[in-house]
Amino acid sequence: MRADLLLEPVPGLDEALTAVTAFDRTLAAGLLRPSPAQGAGLAALADAVVASPLAARTAEAADRAAAGTAGEDDFLVLAASRTALLGAVHDALADRIDDATGRPRPADSAVPAADGPQAVNLLAAARSWLADLARAGWQGLDHELVAGAAPIVSAMLPDPVLRRPATLLDGFAAELAASCPGTALDRIPLRRWADLWSRALLLTEPGALGAPATDTVTGRLLPLGVDLHEHATAAQAQVHAVFEPADGSAPRLVRASVAVPKPDTVVGAGVWQLLRPHLSLLAAAGEGRAMDLTDMPVTAEGDLLWNDAHARPGEPADAFATARIALPTAVAATTAPLDRHPARITVPVLLEGYTVHQDADAVTFTVTGQPVTVDTDRIPAAGPLGPEAVAASSACIGLLRWDAGQFTVQPLAVETTVKRKTVAVHAGAWAGGTADKNGAKAEKAATEAVAMLRERAGRLLRK
Repeated sequence: MRADLLLEPVPGLDEALTAVTAFDRTLAAGLLRPSPAQGAGLAALADAVVASPLAARTAEAADRAAAGTAGEDDFLVLAASRTALLGAVHDALADRIDDATGRPRPADSAVPAADGPQAVNLLAAARSWLADLARAGWQGLDHELVAGAAPIVSAMLPDPVLRRPATLLDGFAAELAASCPGTALDRIPLRRWADLWSRALLLTEPGALGAPATDTVTGRLLPLGVDLHEHATAAQAQVHAVFEPADGSAPRLVRASVAVPKPDTVVGAGVWQLLRPHLSLLAAAGEGRAMDLTDMPVTAEGDLLWNDAHARPGEPADAFATARIALPTAVAATTAPLDRHPARITVPVLLEGYTVHQDADAVTFTVTGQPVTVDTDRIPAAGPLGPEAVAASSACIGLLRWDAGQFTVQPLAVETTVKRKTVAVHAGAWAGGTADKNGAKAEKAATEAVAMLRERAGRLLRK
């Protein structure tokens, strides 16, 4: 990998992000009675898209917002322009990664069509609530305003088509409620809340909730590593892999994910037992084994819609052998327009021949003479991989990300030397089960916690 390309400035990137930040600041104080500074932020957004098809409509919306007369359609246009700018940033960074890794660029795919009839009245209600948020601003948050999302979410959740925006609105409202009143906030997560607001607003547009275009694939799946996300009440595991089609065509980068609710008492390695029953691929990844797929559904974005009926365990497959042989020629999937955001960049890479600098838990790889920051904070506690193993490594399979203005690598697995032997340490090594003392202890504690909660739930239901 040409690490030097990851350090070179990307033309236009800083200007695009500056315009996004200027708009994000306008949402802090609200757009009911905008100040001149807020008007300047709105004008900056309009100027940034002046060469795009959004130019005229964005200029009109920005003018009305600056005058305090913006309607719901104006907020939708502003959200669309902001999303388009971040999409351009995503595409520029993705092109830079393709140049650095030398992999073929993915072909563009068609935008999916709308998924049948939608409850337009509920989408309109959600848009109205989001417009009220923009007028009040983050500093104007109060519990009455935030609570306005509850009946909308309750009405949306039973409809499978609306479950995506309902989940987003529910989580967004919960986060805002925890921050009320807005006048007492010392620090506002401007980028995050503007991201959630913009995405939620665009999902209220009829046609934005189209079902992902799907196909089926047959061939061999070679896991590279497992990325685990854990929160107090939910957990998600995402397996990154290379898929080799049976017809001999070019290998592809794909993902398979599973998410489950969890009690806040289940932590660490105990999370795996909640995830494992829903995705047999986790056991294969933990055991270092390939999976043979037959007619497995897959989206245009490379997400496998996992169904155990279409998969069976294959032969042993070493992740580092896969990374060295198959990964360099694997074609990445396209990214849907609404999903084009710098935070969505997660590209599997193999790093070798680097030197390591460690300062406490901060680790930096020097690759071809260039420093690459290692994001050890993203390594899950539910596995044997830690900063020490990363610092002692000679090879690393990781996810290339872009965060806080720089490219970073999140380790999924490393090769290190133990007693003069090269061994691999995987973040997802315990995904399929473990005999490790610490991992087994955590699994046992999780089993007891889940059993107790089930017993209590049973008592409540019987009453």
